[in-house]
Amino acid sequence: MIERPAQLDERFPVRASADSHFSWIRTRLSVENTLLSWVRTSASLIGFGFTIVQFFQRFQDLPAGKQPWLPGAPRYLGLALIFSGVLSLALSTLQYRSINLYLRSNGFEVLATEKRGQWQSATPAVAILLLIIGLFAFFGVLLRLT
Repeated sequence: MIERPAQLDERFPVRASADSHFSWIRTRLSVENTLLSWVRTSASLIGFGFTIVQFFQRFQDLPAGKQPWLPGAPRYLGLALIFSGVLSLALSTLQYRSINLYLRSNGFEVLATEKRGQWQSATPAVAILLLIIGLFAFFGVLLRLT
């Protein structure tokens, strides 16, 4: 016989106490800090990838230079770095959203200090803005708009 998985209330008894409330807040802030770390890492990857493409493109335009062995390699490396920054930011934003939905689920309503659907932080907005900038940089380099 296959058993159904236990519900949240059966697995984790949620008590409305000060220590449980502050544990919930620490967990919420830890999730926020993790997204901020991913935003910093993604911004570095996107910026470094774009810089590599621009530097070597300008470097190849200089006169009296020997032609490089693989002239397209810096462009592909830059595209790979930009893509990895955009992908990691997209995945971390989805993870942030799913964990926040879990922390506001029915079992934790007693501990949650925020109402459902309320944005208390600017971090997701910054992540989405950086995601749009990263996509613009990726397609700009891919289509040679830069």
